[in-house]
Order: sequence, then structure tokens, then C-alpha cells
Amino acid sequence: MVDLLEGFKIEVPEGIFIKDPETSNLGKRIVKHSILLIDKLGFEQFTFKKLGCAINSNESSIYRYFESKHHLLMYLTSWYWVWIEYQLVLETFALKNAEKKLKKGVAVLTRTTKEDSNFEHINEILLNKIVINENAKVYLTHDVDNENEEGFFMPYKRVVKRFASIISDFNTTYKYPLSLANTIIEGALQQHFFKNHFKNITNCNEKTSVTEFYTNLIFNTLKHEK
Repeated sequence: MVDLLEGFKIEVPEGIFIKDPETSNLGKRIVKHSILLIDKLGFEQFTFKKLGCAINSNESSIYRYFESKHHLLMYLTSWYWVWIEYQLVLETFALKNAEKKLKKGVAVLTRTTKEDSNFEHINEILLNKIVINENAKVYLTHDVDNENEEGFFMPYKRVVKRFASIISDFNTTYKYPLSLANTIIEGALQQHFFKNHFKNITNCNEKTSVTEFYTNLIFNTLKHEK
């Protein structure tokens, strides 16, 4: 496991991009500035033309990497979920106690994001904001089944399955680990959104973190079912 983590590389499903942006300086600039621009404008107002202006490059050069802005958003969210999986593995693999492992898993998946200095062209804090605001737009589309068959959502699905396994280790008789896992992962994004925008319909705030809420929820659920 240690050797695996030392050789870790973010790998996004190949079909999402035309040319891997990690293979060139231009590609990394596209990724870096797309994060900055989507955070600033929102996905609806974001265009390749605006991105081209931001990186002082032709709009056509971006199309050599991504077919559409939808594919670019899929790339960014996939990158994020691979990075989250890395954090989940890194922070839980050495924990032998199932309760501590579950508590740590909840923390990794629900906490406020901090920037990772290992990836200079990625601002993980802004990327987390994009995932909170835009993640559902990646799969709530007419083409979701075709894209799922192509394996575009594998990074996200791996996180769900890995967390579900941690849930099952804690309570081996619980019947719904996958459903509980994706409920917490998706719900955490929603609670972070509500905390910032719909403050009067959530109990999460500066005093009560999203992590505190979901830790309480999952342990009460799983201990009740034992």
C-alpha cells in the first residue's frame, strides 16, 4: 500500500478528454484557468472563448483537449474524486479499528477542503466549490447512460464503493451500505451549499460543521441497526 501511494498519479478516464491536459503546459493552463473562471462566472456563463482569452490562446486550441465544456467539467469533477479517493485511502488504510476508520472516512468526505501543494496547477479549494455547485450537472444529462457505459463516472463510483466497504466493516449486517455511502457523499455537498446560500434550512454553520452532522447521523444509524 505504501508503494502504491508513493507512485500515486491522478488518472482521469481517457474518454473524457481528447488529449490528456497533464501532458503539456498548455493543457495544465487550460485546467488551472478553467477552475478560476468557472468559480468566478459559474458554469452556465463559462465558455471556451472566455477561457481562451484568459490563457491568451485560441479557442480552437482548447478543443484539441476537450470536445465541449461539459467534458471539461467532467474532467474537473473526475480529477476531484480521484483526489478524494487518494485522501480516503491515505488516511484510513493504517487504521485497524473499524469505528475510527469510519469516523475518519466521514471526515475525509465531508470536511472543508484545504489546498494540496502536490498539484501546483490545481486549486483544490476552488475545485471543491465547483464540485459543490456543479457536480450534479455532470450526470443529470440525457447522455448519462452512454457516458456511464464509457466509464466516465468510475472515479466517483469508486469513492462510493470504497466508503461503503468501510461502512460494512463497521456494521457487517447493515443492508444498505452503498445507499448510505452515496447519501452522505451527495448530502455533504448539499449541506455545504446550504450552509453558504440557504442558511435558514440547515443546522450546519460556523459552530456545527457538516462533518459533525454526518458523523452523528451515520453512527446513530449504524449502531441502531446492530
